[in-house]
Amino acid sequence: MNSLWLDSDLKRPAFPTLSEDVEADVCIIGAGIFGITCAYYLSSLGFKVVVLEKDDIGRKTTGHTTAKITSQHDLFYNYLVSSYGNGFAKDYLEANEQAIQNIKDIIDKEKIKCDFEYQNNYVYATKKTDLPAIKKEISSLESIGFPCELVTKTGLPFEIAGAVCFKNQAQFHPLKYLYGLAKSITSCNGKIYTNTTATNLEQNLDSSYTVFANDSKVKCNFVVVASHYPFINFPGFYFLKMYQSTSYLIAVDTKKTLFNGMYISYSDPIFSYRTAKFQGKNLLLIGGGEHKTGQPSCFEDTYGILENEAKKFYPDAKVLFRWNTRDCISLDKLPYVGSYSNYMPRVYVGTGFKKWGMTLSNVASSIVVDAICEKENKYAYLFNPSRLKPIKNRDEMKNMLVQSTNSLLLDKFRPANMPFDEVQNNSGSIIDVNGQKVGIYKNSDGKIYAVKPFCTHLGCQLSWNDVDKTWDCPCHGSRFDYNGKNLYDPAFKDLETYNLN
Repeated sequence: MNSLWLDSDLKRPAFPTLSEDVEADVCIIGAGIFGITCAYYLSSLGFKVVVLEKDDIGRKTTGHTTAKITSQHDLFYNYLVSSYGNGFAKDYLEANEQAIQNIKDIIDKEKIKCDFEYQNNYVYATKKTDLPAIKKEISSLESIGFPCELVTKTGLPFEIAGAVCFKNQAQFHPLKYLYGLAKSITSCNGKIYTNTTATNLEQNLDSSYTVFANDSKVKCNFVVVASHYPFINFPGFYFLKMYQSTSYLIAVDTKKTLFNGMYISYSDPIFSYRTAKFQGKNLLLIGGGEHKTGQPSCFEDTYGILENEAKKFYPDAKVLFRWNTRDCISLDKLPYVGSYSNYMPRVYVGTGFKKWGMTLSNVASSIVVDAICEKENKYAYLFNPSRLKPIKNRDEMKNMLVQSTNSLLLDKFRPANMPFDEVQNNSGSIIDVNGQKVGIYKNSDGKIYAVKPFCTHLGCQLSWNDVDKTWDCPCHGSRFDYNGKNLYDPAFKDLETYNLN
C-alpha cells in the first residue's frame, strides 16, 4: 500500500528533467517541503531559482508524513529549559508558532486548497506514573509564558491520566500544499527539474558554484542542500551528527464518527493520532512502531501493532493505507539550519527535523532565505549547524559509534546471515557466494534478485528489511529496493547487482 497523501486523487504537476546547462541565483537540491518552501519565498522575492529533485516533488519524507503542523514536539520544552535556559526555549516556541501562522498566510495568499484546519494538539499519558513528566512540561511552558493546559478528558476512545494541550495548532494535506507552492514558484519563473540527481558541487574561481546533476550543470551564486539527509560528506560531517529513525502509519476507515484534535502518547508504546479527509470520509491516522533505521523489523512490531490498536477501539475498522517514513534526528535533538560549513560560503542546509518537519521546515526556510538576503534572523542561533555543545544524547552517540563500527568493519568479516537454501520465498538475507557476501531476495515465485550488500554512501553493510522488502543502511539510513535502486539518501548511487538465476 502507498501513503494516503500520494494515493489521493490529485492532479500531479509534471516537471522536466534537467538536460542542459543552466544558470540561476539559487540552486536548491531537494523538492520536499523544506526545499520547495525556500524556493517559494526566494522566487517571490525575485530570485532566479532552480530546484533539482532526483524523484518527484514530495515523494519521500513529505509524502509520508503525518502532516501535523504544531509547536508541540513531544514533551520537549522541559528539556529545552533545563538544557539551554528559558530564553532559548521561548525562542524555539515562538519560531514554531510563527511558522504555523506563516503556513496559513501562504495558503490564504495563494488560495491553496489543502484541507488546512486548526486543531488542538495533545501529548497524553495513560499511566498515573507519567503525570509528573506532564506536570514538569507544563511548569516549563508556564515559565516561558505559554498558555497551555493540563486536561484529563479528550476525544480519544480511551481514558487518559492527563495531557498537555496546545491550542490552535493545525493539520493539512501536505501534497496539496506542496503542489500549490510549486505552482507559485513556476509562475514567478522558477524552474523545477524532477528525475534529476545532484551528485556534487564545486566552488568556481569567481566564487560562484557549479552543481553537477545528471549530465548537466547549474551555475549559481547560492546553494541550498534540502536533500533530507545531506549527501556531501566533507566538509560538514553530518553523517557523524545524525541518525535516521523509521516510523509507521496506517489510515483506517473506522465506520464511526471520529474525534477532533491531534494526539501523541508520552511513553512507550508511542501512538500518534489525527484524522484526514479522503473521498468524502474522515479517516483515522495512527502512527507508531518507531525504530532506528536499519534495525531488523517485522510486520507484528510495525504495522501490526498499529492495526491491533485500531481494532481494539474500532473492531470494524478497515485499513485503507499503510506507509512509513524516515526522519533525521540530531544528537542534541535540534535541527541543523544555516551555513552548511564554514568552508563553504553561501551554501546552506536544513535537516534533522526530528519528525516535526511540517513546522520546522518553515522555520528553516525563513532562516535560510534571510541569510541569502543578508538579513538577521532572530531564531538562527537556535539551529546553527556548526554549534559545539555538550552532547545530551550520549547513549545514542554510543549506539551510533557501535553500529557504524559493526557495519563498516566487523560485519564484513563475520559469516553471512544464513545458507542460501534457508532463505524463504518473499524474503531476503546476506549469503556467501564463493567467499563473497551477496544480498539476495527471493520473490514469491522463487526468482532471485542479488545485490552487493554494502551502502554506496560510506560502505556500511546493509540489513534486509522484511516489512518493505528493501535493503537498509544501519549507519546513516540509506535505503535501496531489492533490485538495488537507491530510494533514500544520503546515498544516491544504486547498488551493484548480480545475476544468480
